[in-house]
Amino acid sequence: MKKSMFIVAAASLAVLLFSGPPVPLFAEEYSLEDLYRIALARSEKLKAAEENLVIAETGSEKALSYLLPRLTATGGLTQYANDKYSATGSVIQPERATSWGLRVDETFSLSGRELTALDMAKSNVEKSRFDLAAVREDYLLRNVASAYYNVLMAQKNLEIAAANLERLKKHRDAAEHRLKIGEVTRTALLRAEGELSGANSDRLQAENGLELALAVLASNCGIKEPFALRAAPAAEGEVPELSAFQEQALAGRADLRGMEVAKRIAADQIRFNEGAFWPSVTLSGVYTGADQKPPQSSLNRASVYAGAALNFPFFEGGLRKAEAAEAKARERQAGLLYEEMKKSIEIEVRTAYLELVTQRGVIRFLNDQLAFARENYRAVVRQFEFGLSNSLDVMDANALLVSAERKAAAADLGYQLALLRMKKATGTLLASATGK
Repeated sequence: MKKSMFIVAAASLAVLLFSGPPVPLFAEEYSLEDLYRIALARSEKLKAAEENLVIAETGSEKALSYLLPRLTATGGLTQYANDKYSATGSVIQPERATSWGLRVDETFSLSGRELTALDMAKSNVEKSRFDLAAVREDYLLRNVASAYYNVLMAQKNLEIAAANLERLKKHRDAAEHRLKIGEVTRTALLRAEGELSGANSDRLQAENGLELALAVLASNCGIKEPFALRAAPAAEGEVPELSAFQEQALAGRADLRGMEVAKRIAADQIRFNEGAFWPSVTLSGVYTGADQKPPQSSLNRASVYAGAALNFPFFEGGLRKAEAAEAKARERQAGLLYEEMKKSIEIEVRTAYLELVTQRGVIRFLNDQLAFARENYRAVVRQFEFGLSNSLDVMDANALLVSAERKAAAADLGYQLALLRMKKATGTLLASATGK
C-alpha cells in the first residue's frame, strides 16, 4: 500500500514538473556592453528618438515630390431630367453627358528654390542622424552606465555591510566571553550589542538599495527576466593631455556636427526665401474627351493641348521681405549657438578631465588608507583579546575600516565611470559601445 502511494505521488510530481513552465536555474549575466546593446534595441525613449529620423526622411521624400510633375485624371457624368431641342431640331440639352481627361502640370521657380528645399531636407536628415547619435550617447551614459555602476556600488555596499556584521558578531561574542570571566564590564557587551543592531540595519538598507538599483537598471534597459552583472575589468594606462581630448571632442561630438548642419540649413533657408522674389513657370499638357446622348452637332469629342504660364507676384504686403529677414536672423542665431556649444563642450571636456585625473590620483591614497585600516583593526582586535584595549577602541577601528572600504570602492567605480564620461564628452562613447 505504501509502495503504491509512493508511486502515485512520484508520478503526480513528475506531471507537475513537466507540464508547468520551465523555471530558469541561473540568472542571465550581462556585461556593460551587453546592457548597451539591449538598451539600444529595447528602450522606448530611444525608439521615440528614432522616429525623428523617420520623420526627417519622410520630409526629404516630400521635398522631392515638389520637383516631379503632377498627373491628374478626371471623369464626370451628368444625367439631365430630360433632353431639349431647338426649333430646328438641334440638341440644346442632352439626356446624358460624360467627360474625361488627363492633365500633367509642372510648376517651378526660376530661382531653383525647389532644389534648395530638397538640399535642406537632405541636410535635415543628416542633422537628425547626428541628433539621434547624441541622444543615444546621453542615454547610454545617464541611464545605462550610471545605473550599472550604481548596481555594482550597491553590491559592494552589501558586501561591506555583511562583512561588518560578521566582525561585530565576533566582537559581541568575544565581549560576552570576557564578561563571563570578569575581564570587562557589562557596558562593553551592551555597546557591542548596540553596534551589532546598527550593522543589521545597515545590511537591510544595503539589500533594499541593491534591489532598487537593479530595478532601475532593468527598467532603463528593458530587461524583464532576472539577471546578474559581470563587472568590467578596471581600465589601465596613462591619461592623455587635455588638449588631445578637446581636439577629439571638437572633431567627433555628434551634437556639434549636428549644429554645423543646422548652420548650413539656415544659410539654405535664406536662399529659399529670397527665391520667392523670382517668378515661377507652370507648364501643362492636357487631354480631354467628351460624349453626349444624344450628341450635339458641335460636340468636340477629344482635345489635346499644352500651355505655359508665367507668374510674378509684385506685391504681397511685405511677406517675402519679412521672411527673408527672418531667415537671416536665424542664420546669425545658428552661428552664435554653434560658438556657444563649442565653449560648452570645452568646459565639459575640462570637467571630465579633472574628474578623471582626480579619481585616478585618489584611488592610490584610498587603497593605502584601506590597507592601514585593515591592519589597524586586526591589531586592535588582538589587543582587545589580551585586555590591552577596550570595546570603544574596537568600535572606532571597525568604523574606520568600514569608511575606508566604502571610500575605496566608490573611488574605483567612480574612476571607471569618469572614463565613460570622458568618452561621452569627446563623442566616442557610442562608437565604443556598438563597435562601429
